[in-house]
Amino acid sequence: VQLVESGGGLVQAGGSLRLSCAVSGVIISGTVLGWFRQAPGKEREFVASFKWSDGFINYRDSVKGRFTISRDTAKNVYLQMNDLKPEDTAVYYCAASAAGWSIGNTYWGQGTQVTVSS
Repeated sequence: VQLVESGGGLVQAGGSLRLSCAVSGVIISGTVLGWFRQAPGKEREFVASFKWSDGFINYRDSVKGRFTISRDTAKNVYLQMNDLKPEDTAVYYCAASAAGWSIGNTYWGQGTQVTVSS
C-alpha cells in the first residue's frame, strides 16, 4: 500500500483546510485508513480513522465536530478540517493498517504540514 498526502498549508485560526490521501495498492479486508499528526516535540497522535469494509469512523475527542474524514470511490481519503486552532498545527500523516496500527504493520505517507496561526 502506498499513501501520498496533499493539501497542507498555512491558515489563520478559524479557517479550513482539506487534506487528501491518494491510496494505491491492494486494500485487504479489515484495513483501516486514518490520519495521524505530530507536532514539534510531541509524539504522533491519532486524529481520525475510516474502516474500509464497513465505513466505521472514529475521531479523537479534540477534533470531533470540526474534522470530517471521508473517502471516494477512487480510494482517496480526505480530512476536512474546519474551525482550525493553533493547537492543530502539526505534520499530518495518512496511514493504513489491518493490524491495529501496530509497528511494522502500518503504512505511512510522507506527511503534509499544517500550520494554524493565531
